[in-house]
Amino acid sequence: MIRVLLADDQKILREGLKMIMGMDENIEIVGTAEDGEEAVFLAKELNPDIIVMDIKMPKLNGVEATKRIKALNESVKIIILTTFKDEEFIQEAIRHGAMGYLLKDAMPDEIIDAVKKVHEGGALMNPDVANYVLNKMSHLMNEENHLRFDTSILSKRELEIIHYLTEGMSNKEISNQLFLSEGTIKNNISRILDKLSLRDRTQLALFGVKNKI
Repeated sequence: MIRVLLADDQKILREGLKMIMGMDENIEIVGTAEDGEEAVFLAKELNPDIIVMDIKMPKLNGVEATKRIKALNESVKIIILTTFKDEEFIQEAIRHGAMGYLLKDAMPDEIIDAVKKVHEGGALMNPDVANYVLNKMSHLMNEENHLRFDTSILSKRELEIIHYLTEGMSNKEISNQLFLSEGTIKNNISRILDKLSLRDRTQLALFGVKNKI
């Protein structure tokens, strides 16, 4: 069972998401928050697996809430709800550990699939938003020496893993594609992150998109 916390200042959206996700037998909505401060509090109290959180909320926005929640519990996975107008906020949220972003007008099955994919270890890169924020974000990462564009240091197998990760696959899905164990995939991803001086698989997915791997 995937334990999910919802955070959005719009009650109608919170209730809509709760109803949509609650229809799936593998998802349990453990709580809802109407602002960023409440999201941080409930994340600590309820220990959810996944937090689906609006990027713009009163008291504390989704960026700062993500930063505080990840500081309290690195293992919790955060999906940001966004619109095309929020690209700068998206950049900051991913830098602070969000696993990806989902448009607010996503279809119900897209939302459920996103929660399951992130829970399995995938990085959510919505194609409708990815290219929109990529150039600004990659420039920002370059300034911080977090993103390199030299793929020559990567092996063919490592490039294959990045390709599948960029498509949003989990370790299990990649292992099935390459006929390797999940442990081997996990070790390979850790080695790739170290080679490229990247923090997590979300930044690695951006690296893959930018370099068309």
